[in-house]
Amino acid sequence: MTSDEIRNKFLSFFEERDHRLVPSSSLVPNDPSLLLTAAGMVQFKPVFQGEKKVDYSRAASCQKCVRTTDIENVGHTARHLTFFEMLGNFSFGDYYKKEAAPWAWEFLTEYLKMDAAKFWITIYQDDDEAFEVWNKTVGISEERIVRLGDEDNFWSAGPTGPCGPCSELLYDLGEDKGCGRETCGVGCDCDRFLEVWNLVFMQYDRDEKGNLSPLPRKNIDTGMGLERAAAILQGVPSNFETDLIKPILMKTAQIARVSFELESAEAVPLKIIADHVRAVTFLINDGVLPSNEGRGYVLRRLIRRAVRHGRLLGIEKLFLTEIVAEVVRVMHGTYPDILENQTFISRVCESEEERFSHTLKAGLAVLNDVITEAKHKRLKELSGEVAFQLYDTYGFPLELTTEISVEENLKVDVDQFDMLMEKQKSKARASWTSKAAFADSSMAEAYNEVYDQFGDSEFVGYEKDSVNTKLVAIIKNGVVAPRAEKGETVEVILEKTPFYAEMGGQIGDKGLIKTSSGKIAVEDTAVPLPDWFVHHGKVVEGNIEPDQAAEALVDVKSRRSISKNHTATHILHWALRTILGEHVRQAGSLVDENRLRFDFTHMSGLSEEEIKKVEYLVNSRILENHPVKCFVTSFDFAKESGAVALFGEKYGDFVRVMEVGNFSRELCGGTHVGNTGEIGIFKILSEGSIGTNLRRIEAISSYKALDFLNGEEESLREIIRLLKSDAGNVTERVKNVLSAARSQEREIDLLKSKLMADQLDKILSSAKTLDGFKVVLERVEAQNPDDLRKYVDVIRDKISSVVILLAASSQGKVFLVSAGSSDVVAKGFHAGNLLKEIAPLVGGGGGGRPELAQAGGIVPDRIPLALEKAWSTIQEILDQKQS
Repeated sequence: MTSDEIRNKFLSFFEERDHRLVPSSSLVPNDPSLLLTAAGMVQFKPVFQGEKKVDYSRAASCQKCVRTTDIENVGHTARHLTFFEMLGNFSFGDYYKKEAAPWAWEFLTEYLKMDAAKFWITIYQDDDEAFEVWNKTVGISEERIVRLGDEDNFWSAGPTGPCGPCSELLYDLGEDKGCGRETCGVGCDCDRFLEVWNLVFMQYDRDEKGNLSPLPRKNIDTGMGLERAAAILQGVPSNFETDLIKPILMKTAQIARVSFELESAEAVPLKIIADHVRAVTFLINDGVLPSNEGRGYVLRRLIRRAVRHGRLLGIEKLFLTEIVAEVVRVMHGTYPDILENQTFISRVCESEEERFSHTLKAGLAVLNDVITEAKHKRLKELSGEVAFQLYDTYGFPLELTTEISVEENLKVDVDQFDMLMEKQKSKARASWTSKAAFADSSMAEAYNEVYDQFGDSEFVGYEKDSVNTKLVAIIKNGVVAPRAEKGETVEVILEKTPFYAEMGGQIGDKGLIKTSSGKIAVEDTAVPLPDWFVHHGKVVEGNIEPDQAAEALVDVKSRRSISKNHTATHILHWALRTILGEHVRQAGSLVDENRLRFDFTHMSGLSEEEIKKVEYLVNSRILENHPVKCFVTSFDFAKESGAVALFGEKYGDFVRVMEVGNFSRELCGGTHVGNTGEIGIFKILSEGSIGTNLRRIEAISSYKALDFLNGEEESLREIIRLLKSDAGNVTERVKNVLSAARSQEREIDLLKSKLMADQLDKILSSAKTLDGFKVVLERVEAQNPDDLRKYVDVIRDKISSVVILLAASSQGKVFLVSAGSSDVVAKGFHAGNLLKEIAPLVGGGGGGRPELAQAGGIVPDRIPLALEKAWSTIQEILDQKQS
């Protein structure tokens, strides 16, 4: 009997008994207390608790389930799976034990034709009612009904919620499938007695303290594993050889070029891959994506285990997408949505597999050496320090280190690992200085709180500019907040993000984050710690809350402009080294959507000719449309291949290499164009010194460069129009105009000198005497303060002991300059203080040193009043000093 037939028979059986057929719910439960859907009753939990009303009292379903509590057993036993289908029938206060048990027996023995003589029944230790039903109503002999305790026969969906005693139907597969021990029997954990169906008599509700209270009504919750039923009916020794899983297992064997034999060394990894990729396919289909937290981490762990076992089989290429395709082929008849989403599922798997493959290769080599050394020394345990170094240096998960070590009969000191992990986190927190906000201890505390709870973010911005994700935390004013309203400034942390954070000279992305209830305009993205992203912005619509599904949308126009400028900096670096010499090295950069700034080592300023050559070389490579590629490789390989690293920068064992054509290869984590032609145009705006042997180029590209050139052209056209010339001889015309202007300036200077000489006689003759000093207070003809200072200089040359205040006006502005010789200053005169007194009279202000000061104003008509006030003020100053 095929699995499809079993599934259909079950649903039809209970539909005939007035059960509502309910579709499978998502693997992501609508229940914060549960990580994943692990049983058929999960979607009915609110109904059991009386929180939700439905228009039926009986239901049946075939539910997708994922459980990882026994993940280490998968592949090693005949029955353990992470993904499985659970057939179940449910009663919400309708029927109870006396109906549920006989129906289960009838379906298994009469409809599926399983051998009744091979069944054993287990019941909860003091459930006499269940015993009576099985023994008296169904007719099972007393010796085949076994009473067991809480661990085996009391069931709950989680730490809290509906629960109750249960009764299991076990199928005896024969002594040859058992463990061979004398104590082997019902309840043994070997493969002999296979649990086919579990009938849960749901009558209690467990609270957070573990207390049990009766539910409003007694309910029935049953679950039968489809794969286990199929194994029995198809006469195969394990779930992995049913029509649900064997085709997937055989596809894996084909890719690995091995044969599947039940007892062969290849059997376990083949089983693990087949099982895990089934789970991975359905998890991604239901919206779970790889991450370092919660169900995302479950998915990541499953992918990594599958990849690792693929390598054990000798599969060196990326292979998961091929297995996904086989899962879809086998399962899409029942679950057509996995066919619709196959491309997306494959992309997620490929990206994660590619990312982990580099980690796996390096980490395994080190771990194998460590294990070999440990065995040589006859050690029983690997230190937590080794596990931590594998994690810290290679990104090697502790679970994988532990799993591989156990396979080699070695334990891992997990406590020491945890201690080192906490020590690293504390050290990392102390180094959070990349943002001014970290100077605020309250901000650091909020960041610590969020990071400790949720761990790293996942960056997917190299491949995507938008992604469906989850909003995991909100920070307002340095405090983790449960909600943010429109108009509030926030910092948002996402489970995964396409937003590039400011680093390597490239500014952080901006864009939009949308939830079902609100929108956040992201103004900047930062990465206080590696792989931990903080989105700075403002709530512009509605409100937002943690744990909401969110759509993260990068401002694509801005990102593209940034990417063009970033790629241009790499080409510029190459061009500078080509024109100026190999000594040129990048010393810093800034890349935003409007411009690029590139700092580099060089001993002297660039000539106009050198700037022209560099600019031409960059534009020639742009116009040649070279491909731009980015890839991750080992640091050693990158260096060997000629990739340029930034001096003083620290790199890990794996680095991202950015390659332009065959002429530029550098280590870079930023975003880039796909080919140089996308940049369009490159234009250097300035070049100058920023320190000893350090130079800076500021430049623009793409549309900004086009706008600049258009502006320059427009200015040239205006010059041509003003000069009444044409483009052919405009240079000569400008030279002639400048020559004529210089001649006129010389004539003006001569006239000014003659005017000044004429006025100077008048000024000197107007000087008054006060206490042995000369005082010059005069309004003169001048166009600016510089002209007034020239008068002052001449007067001080002519008169040795003098106080001066000169005023002038031009185009509605007032200019004042005051000065005093050293002997007058010694007597208490202060030119700056004098101007502070009189400048307000002309609607202005000013000041300066005792010996020279200047001021301005806007009321020329009041200059006479200011001069009069100056005379009385000077008198007061000198009189006070004498007294």
